[in-house]
Amino acid sequence: MTATTPRLRIAILAHSTNPRGGVVHALALADALTELGHIAVLHAPDPSGRGFFRPSDCRTVSVPASPIGSDVAEMVEIRAGEYVSYFENAANRGFDVWHAQDGISGNALATLKERGLIPGFARTVHHIDSFHDPRLHAMQLRAITSADRHFVVSRTWQDVLARDFGLAAPIVGNGVRRREFSPVPDGTDAILRRTLKLTGRPVFLSIGGVEERKNTLRLFDAFCRVRLTFPDAQFVIAGGASVLDHTAWRCQFDAALAQSGLPSDAVQLTGPLPQHLMAALYRSADTLVFPSVKEGFGLVVLEAMASGVPVVTSRIAPFTEYLGEGDVAWCDPQEPASIAEAMVASLAPAARRTWIARGHELAARHDWTTVAERHLAVYAELAEPVHA
Repeated sequence: MTATTPRLRIAILAHSTNPRGGVVHALALADALTELGHIAVLHAPDPSGRGFFRPSDCRTVSVPASPIGSDVAEMVEIRAGEYVSYFENAANRGFDVWHAQDGISGNALATLKERGLIPGFARTVHHIDSFHDPRLHAMQLRAITSADRHFVVSRTWQDVLARDFGLAAPIVGNGVRRREFSPVPDGTDAILRRTLKLTGRPVFLSIGGVEERKNTLRLFDAFCRVRLTFPDAQFVIAGGASVLDHTAWRCQFDAALAQSGLPSDAVQLTGPLPQHLMAALYRSADTLVFPSVKEGFGLVVLEAMASGVPVVTSRIAPFTEYLGEGDVAWCDPQEPASIAEAMVASLAPAARRTWIARGHELAARHDWTTVAERHLAVYAELAEPVHA
């Protein structure tokens, strides 16, 4: 806090309380802003009533939300409407700055702005999806173009906003909570290995569930190739608490798994795990394999590195923006053979030592305090009418 940076009351809005990348970013940002002396309050629709996936330093609000069906466009409309209903109450609008992290909250704040209930808002564009449904496409555009200011986490999406929308957006980046993600084992490691029955070696880990943009089918193909050399290898796919519908992709994956003839313990689909087990999950793996075809940034890369685990990832942006040639085992995400080759390379002892050391150094350079500080100038501009 300085004389030129007043204490701000900041409403940050996420689409969910689950540990998806944008929510992880939002919660860490709110925590860091709180540590800097601001009043940051993270909101999200919470039909379960269980709250956010981990404890926080900031204040959090579970916005009342109803159960919904599988229609994604209807879900976006309902969740945005629930946000609007909550903030129509003036007692819930005591903020200087409004900040949406996604399309659901962006549409909610756009409606509140149109009704004159808030003066304006910022929007972080983590990435932009391709929707065939015209309603989803229109809502995604509205959530971007209605915002007064924008942030991005990588140059890739900064360029997209400039080229396709004529919008300027500072890069705020991402961080990693090194007090949470560490290479030092604790009491959860043995528990997790027993729970997941991780008795083989090597163990390859994928985070994000079974999704098209996570490239799960090609990754599974690559794992089957690696099993020819390492017949005891195991593959853990964790996470997947997405608000989007990935049923079709999951059906393709299930069919490929059934046809593979692999033993039942070769592939473990855990779904979302409790946050206190995530560091142990990384440490249980020999390699994080993350050949994603579209990311805003790829937060799990930093989490794996902070946990002392080598990484296989795609030689595409945004990974190439913050990872150097010798930081990871690179692969072509379109080629299962390339992914498999990188997975095998990640097991070589000398290369592992190098990647682990470089990963530790790289993770140390990505802290959430710096990310939070990169927001403050824009926040101050948005808050000027309030403080005038």
